[in-house]
Amino acid sequence: MQKSQKILKKEASAGRRFGYLSVLDWYIFREFMIPFSVLCFTFILLFLIGDLFDDLPDFLSYRGKNAFSLAVKYFTLKMPGNIRFIFPISVLLSCMYTVANMGRTREITAMRASGISTIRCGGAMFAVAAVVTAVNFWFNEKIVPTCTMEAEIILKSLDNPNYDRTMYSMLQYRSTDKGRDWLLQNFNKDGVWENVILKKFKTEQIDGKVHRDMEWELIAEKAKYFRNRGWIFYNVKQTKYVPFASPSKVMDELRYTKDIIPETEVQIQNAIKPPEDLSSADLIGVLKNNSNMAKSLKNMYETLLYYRLTFPFICLLCVCLGLPLSAKNERSGIFLSIITAVAAIVIFQLLSQLFLLLGQQGFIPPLVGGVGPIFIFLLYSYFGVIRKSA
Repeated sequence: MQKSQKILKKEASAGRRFGYLSVLDWYIFREFMIPFSVLCFTFILLFLIGDLFDDLPDFLSYRGKNAFSLAVKYFTLKMPGNIRFIFPISVLLSCMYTVANMGRTREITAMRASGISTIRCGGAMFAVAAVVTAVNFWFNEKIVPTCTMEAEIILKSLDNPNYDRTMYSMLQYRSTDKGRDWLLQNFNKDGVWENVILKKFKTEQIDGKVHRDMEWELIAEKAKYFRNRGWIFYNVKQTKYVPFASPSKVMDELRYTKDIIPETEVQIQNAIKPPEDLSSADLIGVLKNNSNMAKSLKNMYETLLYYRLTFPFICLLCVCLGLPLSAKNERSGIFLSIITAVAAIVIFQLLSQLFLLLGQQGFIPPLVGGVGPIFIFLLYSYFGVIRKSA
């Protein structure tokens, strides 16, 4: 209490300010980062223990020589997917613990008495939450999809050593204009499609219905996409059907530029991947390149996209909600604040999954399904908590 009063007297001697308060902000930053660091480490350890219980038996039963190195790599790759959930929980609990602890020693009361609002007291916490939000967004976009896929490949390869060669096997893809049908038997690490069947159709609308007449069909041993040159097919047999069926031609190499086959290798892969494995940029690309997508699929992709874009901002929302709630319960002690934080986490998680499901199923607009829970908690934190504690 005396330490907080000395800090406030020093800040107040220069007059009331709403900008950077060096001594006060540094003091709150230090008090906040201690529980935040401890909680992040604790939750990482707990998630790791959970993953060990779930997947370690698979590595123990693996008879390969590199079982230990594979296990280390697998659990390391699983960590980014856990961290994106750990950050919001740690921010909320740390915020509520810090404010509740300062409230127990009447430091919050002293800050208010000096003319500093509750929200301004948490300036350092908002700054940390903003940094964590940026890091979390980067994790979701750049790290999590790749790490999740590589971890899945390692786990599946324990039972099937050739899983990485067969994960993209017997794939079917139809272009957005319904002019080309692809059948791809396999895709290898070198970016080569193997045993490819491509059918080119001439499409036209008659009486509101799309009619498709096959122009040609090719069967290639291999195919590869080049960004500047388009598609190149190797060891090809092509049969043309327009204006009439022609004898098949066998060629060592056949090239098609982007104006004839506009779809790219990435577009095909993203279209056949589970939506959960795609980043926001990939989801935007799928929606952009598939304008004729079925309404049910479009709802699923759009809802997940809005959810992905807004989820990292939950870290900032945690401070908006946790700071005034803890100050409001400062007389009740830390225990009640932690109970409140846990209840908030559970409610938000339930609302997120409910809105996500309703949005993907088309019962509510995709924007509402992805953003709804964040918006509800933001309104509650402002009208139900912040304004009352201001």
